[in-house]
Amino acid sequence: MPELPEVETTRRGLAPHLEGRRIREVTLRRPDLRWPIPPEIARDLPGQRIAEVRRRAKYLLMDVDGGSALLHLGMSGSLRVLPVDTPVRAHDHVDIAVEGPRGQARVLRFNDPRRFGCLLWQPAGEVHPLLQGLGPEPLSDAFDGDYLFELSRGRKAPVKTFLMDQGVVVGVGNIYAAESLFLAGISPLRAAGKVSRERYVALADAVKRILGYAITRGGTTLRDFISPDGAPGYFEQELSAYGRGGEPCPRCRRPMKEASIGQRTTVWCGHCQK
Repeated sequence: MPELPEVETTRRGLAPHLEGRRIREVTLRRPDLRWPIPPEIARDLPGQRIAEVRRRAKYLLMDVDGGSALLHLGMSGSLRVLPVDTPVRAHDHVDIAVEGPRGQARVLRFNDPRRFGCLLWQPAGEVHPLLQGLGPEPLSDAFDGDYLFELSRGRKAPVKTFLMDQGVVVGVGNIYAAESLFLAGISPLRAAGKVSRERYVALADAVKRILGYAITRGGTTLRDFISPDGAPGYFEQELSAYGRGGEPCPRCRRPMKEASIGQRTTVWCGHCQK
């Protein structure tokens, strides 16, 4: 599933092509993705000007005067800005046609082979139920070691499970949790409530560094994700822990351990991570 860097990469790729443009037409080739597409999408978007393309957690929001189109890429979804006469492929479920430069229209095309993505509506002044109860953004000032330490007290769940809880912090999925814990030298098996304040400061810093760097590298190409311009991410080639079970640790060269935590494959170094 695309994680926060992939979604942020997508947002940055789309924004210059969409912000300030007026929506000309919405084409829905099927009435639903993961959930039914609300009637407001086809009824209210045409004629509206896109004020901003934002990200909240792993969701993209396309703001217009009456509200926001809320998009999630699901397991394999992708968004492209294309010429309007680009042939439709299999699984191209949604087109949002917008004004283009010099009168040349473009289309925002949502392709989703597995249909785990979504296109929903958030009325102006409201917060969609999917966005309620979410933790802070990991790259914001609200997320730091003191925050993690205070919230973790008394928690017996593994620290990796704690870090991946969207109510704790948004957008830190399996890949980046594994990488951040490796960088901070913390075992993913350690109980969240047993991690010290000092080590949470290191972990919060690691999360910010890993996510920030992954964004600059275009995210991580795993299975289906590529960026809006069709280019793959490059961070996958630099992973230290994720997907490297049994391989030599980049630091000590001992074999990396692998186990399942919360039904997610987890890799770590038993020597470097305590």
